[in-house]
Amino acid sequence: MPLLLGPFVRCRLSATLLALWLVLSGFTCTGGSEHAATATLPAAFSDLLPHFLVEPEDEYIVKNKPVTLTCRSTPATQIYFKCNGEWVHQDDHLIERTVDPATALPVMQVTIEITRQQVEKIFGLDEYWCQCVAWSTTGTQKSQKAYIRIAYLRKNFEEEPQGKEVALDQEVLLRCHPPEGVPQAEVEWQRNEDVIDPASDPNFVITPDHNLVIKKARLADTGNYTCVAKNIVARRKSTSAAILVYVNGGWSTWTTWSSCSAVCGRGWQKRSRSCTNPTPLNGGTSCEGQNVQKSACVATCPVDGGWSEWSKWSACGADCSMWRSRECTQPSPGTGGKDCQGLDLQSLNCTSEQCPQSESEDVALYVGMVAVALCLTLLLIVVVLVYRRKKEGLDADVADSSILTTGFQPMGIKPSKPENSHLLTIQPDLTTTTTSYQGTLRSRHDATGKFSMTNGPLLDPLPNGSHTLHNGKLNSDAAAEFVSRLSTQSYFKTLPRDVANTSYGTFNFLGGRLTIPNTGISLLIPPEAIPRGKIYEIYLTVQRKEDLRLPVAGCQTLLSPIVSCGPPGVVLSRPVILSMDHCFDACLDNWAVRLKKQNYEGAWEDVLLMGEELVSDPYYCQLEAETCRLFSEQLGTFALVGESLHMGAAKRLRLVLFSDAYCSTLEYNIRVYCMDDTQDVFKEVMQMERQLGGRLIDEPHVLLFKDSYHNLRLSIHDMPQAHWRSKLLAGYQEIPFYHIWNGSQRYLHCTFTLERLSLSTCELTCQLCVWQVEGEGQSFSLDFNIAKFLLMDSNATALAGPSAFQIPYLIRQKICSSLDAPCPNGADWRMLAQRLKLERHMSFFASKASPTSVILDLWEAQHFHSGNINQLATVMADIGKQEAMIFLVSDGEC
Repeated sequence: MPLLLGPFVRCRLSATLLALWLVLSGFTCTGGSEHAATATLPAAFSDLLPHFLVEPEDEYIVKNKPVTLTCRSTPATQIYFKCNGEWVHQDDHLIERTVDPATALPVMQVTIEITRQQVEKIFGLDEYWCQCVAWSTTGTQKSQKAYIRIAYLRKNFEEEPQGKEVALDQEVLLRCHPPEGVPQAEVEWQRNEDVIDPASDPNFVITPDHNLVIKKARLADTGNYTCVAKNIVARRKSTSAAILVYVNGGWSTWTTWSSCSAVCGRGWQKRSRSCTNPTPLNGGTSCEGQNVQKSACVATCPVDGGWSEWSKWSACGADCSMWRSRECTQPSPGTGGKDCQGLDLQSLNCTSEQCPQSESEDVALYVGMVAVALCLTLLLIVVVLVYRRKKEGLDADVADSSILTTGFQPMGIKPSKPENSHLLTIQPDLTTTTTSYQGTLRSRHDATGKFSMTNGPLLDPLPNGSHTLHNGKLNSDAAAEFVSRLSTQSYFKTLPRDVANTSYGTFNFLGGRLTIPNTGISLLIPPEAIPRGKIYEIYLTVQRKEDLRLPVAGCQTLLSPIVSCGPPGVVLSRPVILSMDHCFDACLDNWAVRLKKQNYEGAWEDVLLMGEELVSDPYYCQLEAETCRLFSEQLGTFALVGESLHMGAAKRLRLVLFSDAYCSTLEYNIRVYCMDDTQDVFKEVMQMERQLGGRLIDEPHVLLFKDSYHNLRLSIHDMPQAHWRSKLLAGYQEIPFYHIWNGSQRYLHCTFTLERLSLSTCELTCQLCVWQVEGEGQSFSLDFNIAKFLLMDSNATALAGPSAFQIPYLIRQKICSSLDAPCPNGADWRMLAQRLKLERHMSFFASKASPTSVILDLWEAQHFHSGNINQLATVMADIGKQEAMIFLVSDGEC
């Protein structure tokens, strides 16, 4: 081995000694072989040291793929690699020889491959290096060291970004420490899967330690932020951090003070402001303080004008007349007072002696007579034209206005009370309106035909054996024929033959309302929802659950009745409003509530997820404590199905107690029904109990039934032992959880059999206990006389036609025209929505052609039975539209 070190000293050696060293070192010199590592340099280049054209560079081993190191030198007789102090065997070298065309020097290139096993076997995960050594007859040169590392990227981030809620314009810092890796991972940030580029959006800054800084939070910056680390091996994503940018509400500037409410003397005036500068968003705090201020004011009383004394008569003029005048100055009219009534100038003919003579007197007389004749002729022509126009009949617009005002009571311009009660006080006449129906849909194409309106029917009965619906009340024979006819058609296979739970009527562009009595279900058809010139026969029915089963799975449960309205193919110009009860706690944090619709094939489809409505969808929901208002541009069969998100979700149950109307034996039965807290189910149970001869013995009670998978237990306690005893062997009765939760069983109940010790005992006092297993319970006190019962009958009527609305059509048009146009001080439909506490649906209202009209539709649906139109008038006055008097309708308009 002493000779092995010979080539590394810088001295001149003979070719023979160099060959001898190679032989002793284990290298072979085969002339012309491509694997030979030595060569003889021409004498002209024998004194040159080799220099490197290409040196090996750092490399990374990705997974199991080997890396290649390359070394090129000129002039060189041999080149070999040395890795971590050990020479690489000559068989592992790949040698290429060329000649540099510019210098004619020989060029030698050597490449080797390094595998993952070589690095891990010898040096583990420590640094592994290689360098090449080139020889010439003059001496040797070493290249730079190339480090070979095994590339990797760990899976877990050392620090991940955390979500937070921030105020508008607040600075936000999201931290990220990427996983350990070789080479070191590069970091990028994403917002909602889109890469953030600080160069294009200077509001974002990525710090050298990979943190993301949002200089000033904007509403658009709300989203899910993800830190992404990547190198040549892999790409890792952190968990997303939700950033919610909220806006605290701010007051707008005060409006100008309104005019004084008093015409004369002391009154009040007011001004208002709204929490819209900015409007609170994403959970931001609302404005604190008052939005309305009132101030006392004194209005100057009006002064009526008074005449001054007449002036003296003038001298007699050329026209044989004299004049005198007076002025309205004693006093002058002021502060809205009346002007003086009467003439301010008088003329008087002079006597013949006083008149100056003129040759033109006869000419003036003749001219006056001709002028009078012409005026009389023109007046006669006008009278004839007016008479002919009345005889030919009213045009389309006049006919329509007579239709619009049918059933409404007229009202004078001046109110009878000084308060706001004069606004919107035209009440519909609910006793005179009728509507007619016909068995098929039909379109009125005759635009020239007129039909008259009286105080009676909205439309005259249609020919060909059609029937009439008076006040929306179904005639039993007509209703049975209608339901039978619909249920025989192919797309009404699921429509039951249930007259009591069906309402129908014929409607035109004036709209109307269908209501199923005692169910809480109604369909509001707003004005202009049906295109002008068309008449639709529309029905509304509540389906029995056993007739039309709605598939539910897992934690899903039926939360509303199954309601059908149709026919489903009608074309609507604007959405109708379907109102129906629901039986859940109305907290969307606990539920995922979906609106389902049955298609023509009978399958159920999800058409809307509550809380995630889009204004572009054909369906939109207003969720209230016990009612759902569905805006729908299509008719069909609908139901609400909920899926509980955690154990806190609860359904409202209605506990109703019945017993036999007459009890002539010692045995006495109490039936306790556990039903969904909706009016339609209660109505079904009432109808069934009437057929069984049962009667209601106590007021219904409401119970919250939680999604805890526990059954419902019922028991009766604290009965007077001297008069009553229970015949049940068990201490309680139990109803399975899933029988209640899926909501598919109509008459779910349990019966308590009691025994009185004497026939003379009629009073029963006890406690009814209801609880879920391992949960909290409720106790209800029962104290009743078994001979006396509650009667819960109700005969609510389904209404149709204009009388279905509280706001008359003409007033509605004036409100819409006044509030639809944007107002700089906010006194438009947006303020109306805020006053009615409907600001959550601003985007939905704004998407409609007439936002005010949709707001009034919702008000009609909510307040048909209990709405106070004077309160609505007060809201309109508060908005600041009272001065325009747009809500008053004269007798002629009505």
